[in-house]
Amino acid sequence: MTSNLEETYSAPAPEGPPDTGDRPKVALAIAAHPDDADFGCAGTSNLWSKQGWDFYVLVCTDGSKGTEDAELTADRLVPMRQAEQRAASAASGVKEVFFLEGYTDGELDYSRELLGDVVRIIRKVKPYVVFTHDPTQIFHGNSFVNHHDHRTAGLIATDAVYPAARDRWNFPEQIDDEGLETHNVKEIFIWGSDKPTFTVDITDIVEEKIQALLLHTSQFGEGGEFMEFVRKRWKGEDGRFTEKFRRVTLVR
Repeated sequence: MTSNLEETYSAPAPEGPPDTGDRPKVALAIAAHPDDADFGCAGTSNLWSKQGWDFYVLVCTDGSKGTEDAELTADRLVPMRQAEQRAASAASGVKEVFFLEGYTDGELDYSRELLGDVVRIIRKVKPYVVFTHDPTQIFHGNSFVNHHDHRTAGLIATDAVYPAARDRWNFPEQIDDEGLETHNVKEIFIWGSDKPTFTVDITDIVEEKIQALLLHTSQFGEGGEFMEFVRKRWKGEDGRFTEKFRRVTLVR
């Protein structure tokens, strides 16, 4: 399994954050479930926030099915996972976490309503960069299946970036009634891609990333073997730890 992961997550030499010119350094991670953004980019948010970036996280579903505990019902699990996400995000330098309402874990389907809800957050936050799931990836190598919710969230995020958040006649009520002007996102960073083109060296803060993940106690408890597995996932042959993304720079 380790060799498959090494092949899947190969990428170029590490780089620093993009030069935003005179635009604010703002990033938004759009994730399907609580903990997804922490797996995908918590190391990057930790490092970039220390370099003056404002990082935000948007969680699309309520996380209500993320347990094997028969006693842990949705009415208890949902607020628990939201609290865990806020704690983990705070530990990773994130400024604020947003949770969409009305979208059930495991049942995230593409809809105009969902697109509008994501566009609203983009227009509110006005990120230079959006981080999200790979909407095209079903299998990661020969080891993982990319969750349906992940693919849907990635596709919605991509369509929200372009063209929906940019175009005045997409959700004009947000402009007229809520004062949320259109916004052009300049770059998309996609985690979980088998074709990464951008690497962030997180060696110096990898244990902080691990500790942030462990704040999702409903999911991982004390971590144990699972955390050792994911630590290996981020470790390269050179002994350095990285997060890897497919970087899409929008020219328009």
